[in-house]
Amino acid sequence: MPSVAVLGAGTMGAGMVRSLRRAGFPVRVWNRDGDKARALADSGAEPCDSPATAAAGADVVLTILLDADTVIEAIRRAAPAPGTVWLQTATVGLEGVDRTIAVARELGLELVDCPVLGTRKPAEDGTLVLLASGSESARARLAPVFEALGKKTLWLGEAGAGSRLKLACNAWVLMLVAGVAQSIALAGELGVDPQEFFAAIEGGPLASPYATLKGGSMTSHEYPVSFALSGALKDSGLIEEGLRSAGISARIMTAVRETLEVAADRVADPNAVDSAAIFEGFATDHV
Repeated sequence: MPSVAVLGAGTMGAGMVRSLRRAGFPVRVWNRDGDKARALADSGAEPCDSPATAAAGADVVLTILLDADTVIEAIRRAAPAPGTVWLQTATVGLEGVDRTIAVARELGLELVDCPVLGTRKPAEDGTLVLLASGSESARARLAPVFEALGKKTLWLGEAGAGSRLKLACNAWVLMLVAGVAQSIALAGELGVDPQEFFAAIEGGPLASPYATLKGGSMTSHEYPVSFALSGALKDSGLIEEGLRSAGISARIMTAVRETLEVAADRVADPNAVDSAAIFEGFATDHV
């Protein structure tokens, strides 16, 4: 079993740690908020006070942090031994992945750019979809790790391809969540029970379990975190940049981002609510 250092113990990182431990991997974990790392001690993971302590002697260093800046800061502080596999799973965008590739080259690390599809529960259950890109040698070394973390792995070529595909996937996720929020808001304002919207699409080609799940949060105005509103807002900006870089109009994603911003202003803490809280951005006094 390769030893794994996990840098990041938020919603996703904590789930990944538990999946790795359930599969028997020795895991050390660090988080800027040390309480979150220490909360994982019951899984058998070893909490560490610094990235360097967590990464010392690790075969694989997994980063799952907010953005490119925090990822790069953490891996520099960790300073893994040259040749260590760096499994970078955060969503960092096009410019961010170019920076991680440069840092990996500088530090002599074997980078696997591997954003994931899935939220809190898939991370905890080991059923993520892994969008992996990197060398064939790293692919072989990571096979047991990926088996513990995910239900499906796509190998996409050289490092960077994973992050590019993640932008396309998250564009779809955010469009779906925004579309559901808009339809529920419209039904309600037109005097129709929003549950009738779900009844109308149930069982047909327009049905979506994800839409139904998020819609339940929206109709109850309760948003337990699975994919944080703050993360969705950050990703919408990365998607906008990706669209413009590709020469594609970003007008629809811009509207989604602006609605997320309105929602973020209406909640107490965008880090503490789910992306389904975009529904709060559709209030009539903000349209």
